[in-house]
Amino acid sequence: MDRYPPIADHGLVGDLQTAALVSSRGVIDWFAAPRFDSPSIFAALLDHDKGGHFLLAPDHEEGTWKQLYYPDTAVVVTRFMSPDGVGETVDYMPVHQGLTPSDRHTLVRVIRAVRGTVRFSLECRPRFDYARTPHELDLTDHRATFRAPGAAAFLQATFPLERDGQDVRASITLTAGEAEAAVFTTGAPGSAPPPPPERDRITEELWEQVDYWQRWVRTSHYHGRWAEMVYRSAITLKLLTYAPSGAPVAAATMGLPEQVGGERNWDYRYTWVRDGSLSVRALLDLGFAEEAARFTHWLGDRLRAHEGPDGEPLQIMYRVDGDPHLTEEVLEHFEGYRGSYPVRAGNAAMDQLQLDIYGEAMYALSEGHAVAVQGDYHGWKALARTLDWLADSWDRPDEGIWETRGGRQDFTYSRVMCWAAFDRGLKVAAEFSRPAATALWTKARDDILEQVMERGWSDREQSLVQHYGSHVLDASLLLIPRVGFLAPRSASWLSTLDAMDRVLVSDSLVYRYDPAASPDGLRGSEGTFSLCTFLYVDALARAGRLPQARYTFEKMHTYANHIGLFAEEIGPSGEQLGNFPQAFTHLSLIMAATTLNQALDALRR
Repeated sequence: MDRYPPIADHGLVGDLQTAALVSSRGVIDWFAAPRFDSPSIFAALLDHDKGGHFLLAPDHEEGTWKQLYYPDTAVVVTRFMSPDGVGETVDYMPVHQGLTPSDRHTLVRVIRAVRGTVRFSLECRPRFDYARTPHELDLTDHRATFRAPGAAAFLQATFPLERDGQDVRASITLTAGEAEAAVFTTGAPGSAPPPPPERDRITEELWEQVDYWQRWVRTSHYHGRWAEMVYRSAITLKLLTYAPSGAPVAAATMGLPEQVGGERNWDYRYTWVRDGSLSVRALLDLGFAEEAARFTHWLGDRLRAHEGPDGEPLQIMYRVDGDPHLTEEVLEHFEGYRGSYPVRAGNAAMDQLQLDIYGEAMYALSEGHAVAVQGDYHGWKALARTLDWLADSWDRPDEGIWETRGGRQDFTYSRVMCWAAFDRGLKVAAEFSRPAATALWTKARDDILEQVMERGWSDREQSLVQHYGSHVLDASLLLIPRVGFLAPRSASWLSTLDAMDRVLVSDSLVYRYDPAASPDGLRGSEGTFSLCTFLYVDALARAGRLPQARYTFEKMHTYANHIGLFAEEIGPSGEQLGNFPQAFTHLSLIMAATTLNQALDALRR
């Protein structure tokens, strides 16, 4: 196997409680269980030698590899073509359709020869607790039991397995029409192994998974242009959502670099209030009201808990079950993806002050009928208490949306979203006839608007800027027309959009900001942010610049990986960088697609 395949060279499989990455060479090189944010079992993507991996693929030096999703599903098919034959590895995780957290999670890997003769190799080298805890192996012909303190896993195959130290290997040759399977299952310490795999049952289960995902996609209301990309993004968002709580993680991985060899390597396996809140509108636009409502329940529970740092109603991120503790540590024994060190588990940004999250939270809770889940008296009191607190707290520096570590500033985007919080709060209070400090909220809303337009405007750039007193532009402001702070075709906004075109846009790709002009406390550079490009498309469409919006959107599709997934960033050579796949990018793709599709339909009419 390649020491470090490209970040984008993977497909994602999952069971709605955790997920795994499978490379286009048939290697599971990232898998954590029992939850997204649990310690890893396979982490070769962060350390090739120490991290652990699960290879099941054709054993051939020459040939062509292809990978695809079975249409409208989360089933990954990896194909190998050589002069001797054509082989396939089919990977999936049986979905946990209940809402109860489970210790048992299963990776099913089916191999088959389609044409000719294909020799397959298997290597299963689990490394528990981020490769910090050794394990012992108990092996029979068709079953391997891996046990470590606090963890257990089982590998069962329909073909014989061999010992390789405390790991397992095997090889088998298949001819056209033959198929075998290997099933890796996690369990609680001391748990018994699952029943051995049966070929017929695995085939039935595979089609059950295909049916589950395709039925779910068919419930979507979206029938516009780019349906394939939109559905792939929707499936990815669902794969990244922890079903027992309804909370989405920002990405399936940790530690993948924003610059190869650099230090911008973060753990994204948590739920950001911002990302989850913006996903509500995207899910509602597609017709997935149940998923949207479940997150608003989770968000309402966080508001009622009132457990943010320093008396703040919310923390910027949580674990998927709502636990606010995400202590950051450096895994010093991991070398990092292609030497990108340090590798961090946990996230110290959890206790930052980011005032924009209150705007995004209110945006989520006020969208469509999703707010109805907060319509009870106690839910409303939690919202009102939050806005009362914000009325006394909005006018102060914070760390901002990008979680910079260079000190607090008066970030314009944070002020804009505080305005959105009061604007949505006032509208909800009126619509549902709820008791509210309307005079206090109205004054705060109006004061913010005046302050932003006076102090957040640069005459030199003829644009709103990143923070007061600067001339630096910031792509987060592309959300301004969506939340209604400025009209999408007003002179001030169009001038701001023009400035971003000049400074932040490179061949349709959009940078967050310029770290050289606005130091963020970190060394190194970064690529363009894919979510910002989709926000740019959304803003262009709202401004009536439809040819530019459509071309930018279509061009962005060329940066997706081979099966339609996006990491966080696009590097200088068009490579994908950062944690993968990133939920925020996929939800912003859905936002851009729905806005642009509606605008094009209106133009046709």
